[in-house]
Amino acid sequence: MSSYLAVAFGGALGSMARYFAAGSVYERLGTGFPYGTLAVNVAGCFLIGLIMELTESRFTINPQFKIFLTIGVLGGFTTFSTFSFETLALARDGLMLKAGANAFGSLFTCLMATWVGMVAGRIV
Repeated sequence: MSSYLAVAFGGALGSMARYFAAGSVYERLGTGFPYGTLAVNVAGCFLIGLIMELTESRFTINPQFKIFLTIGVLGGFTTFSTFSFETLALARDGLMLKAGANAFGSLFTCLMATWVGMVAGRIV
């Protein structure tokens, strides 16, 4: 049961952080492109790469805390379902260039952010 509580509490914190972070990005850059979702996904991918690398190769942490951080907080923080919807909505609205840019940008930058997080985890 404690794993479920770790996921639930972490997910709540991650979701609130996503709402704040994405909203902050949209306030600065506008809503003409899903910048907030992209920023949150890139940050979440970096953080999961960093946390997983650190906890698998350099540091031992409590398994419940790892579940809290990765499945809970980062699961609530990242927004792949929102990304999918926004990409398809752009395509539905005939904005194919923006839809493609969002899909490619998210895939490429999130993969790169995960890799950079893993590298950073090896260096720290």
